[in-house]
Amino acid sequence: MQIDIKIAIEQNPNLKRYLKENSYWYNYLNRNPIYLKAMEEEMKKKYKLTPEDKIEKMYNSISMVSEFLKILK
Repeated sequence: MQIDIKIAIEQNPNLKRYLKENSYWYNYLNRNPIYLKAMEEEMKKKYKLTPEDKIEKMYNSISMVSEFLKILK
């Protein structure tokens, strides 16, 4: 595996954890470092770190607070 790929993985704890859980990515990254971007996308989908997931999480939080305020009235 190339040094820059190792550094990128070490700097991102989510990537490091995902790589440990899905060790088949070692083979892909050893063959072609371009797969790092694909691994990052898959990791974001699994851990719900995409912008859509963040917006949905914020919307759910706002809805919960809104319902709580309705109950207090």
